[in-house]
Amino acid sequence: MNEENAYILGTDQEELHRLGLQHQVWASEAHKGWELAGFTAGQTILDLGCGPGFCTKELAFVVGNSGKVIGVDRSEHFIKFLDSINAQYGLQIDALHADFNDMVLEPNSLDGMYCRWAMAWIPNVKEVLEKVMTALKPGGKMVLHEYYDWSTHQIEPHNDAVAKAIAACLKSFKEQEGEIDIGRQLPEIFEDLGMKVTSKRLMSKLATPDNLVWQWPKSFYYSYFPRLVDSGYLLGEDVKLALEAFESLSKNKSATLFCPILIEVIAEKK
Repeated sequence: MNEENAYILGTDQEELHRLGLQHQVWASEAHKGWELAGFTAGQTILDLGCGPGFCTKELAFVVGNSGKVIGVDRSEHFIKFLDSINAQYGLQIDALHADFNDMVLEPNSLDGMYCRWAMAWIPNVKEVLEKVMTALKPGGKMVLHEYYDWSTHQIEPHNDAVAKAIAACLKSFKEQEGEIDIGRQLPEIFEDLGMKVTSKRLMSKLATPDNLVWQWPKSFYYSYFPRLVDSGYLLGEDVKLALEAFESLSKNKSATLFCPILIEVIAEKK
């Protein structure tokens, strides 16, 4: 996997900032999931698909000097960024540059695993989760945050240009090798693996032009809509009209944007 194709939105500096914004919007939900799973000091936690490590860093503070966080990602650029964070803060982080298929995890070595928006982009979810399950200690828990229904992504007042671009995004996701709405399948996958699902929680975000959440889809639109021209899902004029319409909606104090709904699934190794 070369760096250019490591992430659907790339791994450049612009995407690094976008992921930082995204983390700010969803950080409270991550922390709630870790609390529900009982992540605490002294544990060894895997951050699967860690990206540049915004969650990895916070997990490292949770487990403390007596614990350890293993961050795994297929972007060498992001892993190097995580290494720099680790050096700066002096945390207990092992940053591993690897594809999920190639990562090596010691059996019965993990107290927990956290994963956000990584399962949607791979074709062999059950196989990867089974590998992680083997590495979990009995009683260890996985916390996953994935989309449950990306089609819930809607904006009000309705605008045809924006709706067309959003629909093109979903079409492009549906035609890639993973399953964008993998979240809804996770409970069954865990049951098939012999794990116990201990919690299922829907997570939603309603954005308005005056709150931070609005900036999350905005950053996605400006990054991804133009990419859909190169892949043939939109025309350049479609992107222009959609972004102009979105900017107009951003000035409407009554506008609302329902972000794609997520699900948190927590499962325990028996």
